[in-house]
Amino acid sequence: MEQDLIRICPKPRFSLSPFLYMQFMEPLSNTDSSVDAAWDYVNECWHPRVMDTVKYLAPTMVRWGGCFASYYRWKEAVGPREQRIPMLNLCWDGLFSNQVGTKEFVDFCRQIEAEPLIVVNMESDGRKHWAYLKPGMCRSAGPAEAAEWVDYCNNPDNVMRRTHGDDEPYNVRYWQIGNETSYDPRGFDCETAAGRTLAFAREMRKVDPSIKLIAWGDSGWAERMCEIAGEEIDMIAFHHHFGSGLEDSPLYGTEYRKDFSRTWEHLMNAYRSMEERIREMREQVAPYGKKLAMTEGHFALPGRNRCEVLSTWAAGVAYARIMHVHQRNGDILDIATLADFFGNRWQVNAIIIPTPVRQGIPYLQPVGWVMMLYRHHVGKEAISATNPPELDVVASRTGNRIYLHVVNTLMHRGVRVRLEVEGMKIKGGTAYEIAAEPEFEITELTPDAFKPRKKDFEGDEWTFPRASVTAMELECVQA
Repeated sequence: MEQDLIRICPKPRFSLSPFLYMQFMEPLSNTDSSVDAAWDYVNECWHPRVMDTVKYLAPTMVRWGGCFASYYRWKEAVGPREQRIPMLNLCWDGLFSNQVGTKEFVDFCRQIEAEPLIVVNMESDGRKHWAYLKPGMCRSAGPAEAAEWVDYCNNPDNVMRRTHGDDEPYNVRYWQIGNETSYDPRGFDCETAAGRTLAFAREMRKVDPSIKLIAWGDSGWAERMCEIAGEEIDMIAFHHHFGSGLEDSPLYGTEYRKDFSRTWEHLMNAYRSMEERIREMREQVAPYGKKLAMTEGHFALPGRNRCEVLSTWAAGVAYARIMHVHQRNGDILDIATLADFFGNRWQVNAIIIPTPVRQGIPYLQPVGWVMMLYRHHVGKEAISATNPPELDVVASRTGNRIYLHVVNTLMHRGVRVRLEVEGMKIKGGTAYEIAAEPEFEITELTPDAFKPRKKDFEGDEWTFPRASVTAMELECVQA
């Protein structure tokens, strides 16, 4: 087998945010049972089987709310359970019980040691069809309500929270103002959204000046948002839902099963869409010194449950390539995700929960396996590595330990390489490898099909199997 070379320059380039492995939690009601499937309504706690799987995935940050935030009134979901007010889920249809609210969300984050991120209701993002759906109903919330939420979470002396039985503050540091505001022509325009974001940010910071605030800046809004509200915000949020980026894509319905070589080609090119998206956002925020937060992102493919191709190992390999894009842009990208976390229908979730959960074991989707793998084996600082033609490689380090994330983009052939670290000698290390048939589709009957294989090695040579994703930890000493 012909041998390639991966040359690694160990000089640190920039620090990597731990929040490149974020997940987000949003009650989706009729669309996907999501939060409801994970919550044990009898015992008033998170289902232990769900929590075991989430702890294995180990997300570093969890966001509360998406479109749901635009009509969410947080006070309806705190305090005694019998006093909580169920709400219409205007985007996703159905009714949400509000038995999971601020306390339960923060408790979830504490159990898995993740940073909570909360999206506030910014006057329904100007969407009057959500704010005033029925006579006498108001689902819009202003700056004062957002500031009260910050106080409820972070003020040690907040009377309401203490009355509800929590003497210690929740210390929620990250807050997002507005969600997908630019996507609906019936909502705020850019100028109005930026002005309202500034008003919200000022009120929220009066309560706690230390919080980190994220403003919505997608659809070309980033520059104006920075100009108007930049003095009060830390990051600009955007979302990215993508396909293959190629014409005549087979990534829909069951079409992808007819010619899997063609499917593989399209999946392997999807990373280019993410590269272009982040490049666009970088150009907009760079003059203002703001970081980026991709608080939602995943494949958006038509077909049953958002297309079952996302349960294939080929999709896992594609997602790994996209995570490499995130790491390469870690100098400006502070928060990123590639999944909708958990549910029981949508293939875009990181975790699928068989329902009822007491009769099944929650399991990771391919995207979840790869996020888990990279999350556990990554350094604190990004460094450089060369990419042989068939491989996609990113590198990082912590001290003298070098970490490689390697994707073999070849569907039918392994690739043998020699590893070289400038100025250092490789003593050996450990590889954590996922390799499977690209067309294999994971289900609850095969929940561990993509479990990484741990392999120790000595020396500086390695073979990456076909269609594989590998995280390597190299033990190095100065040469």
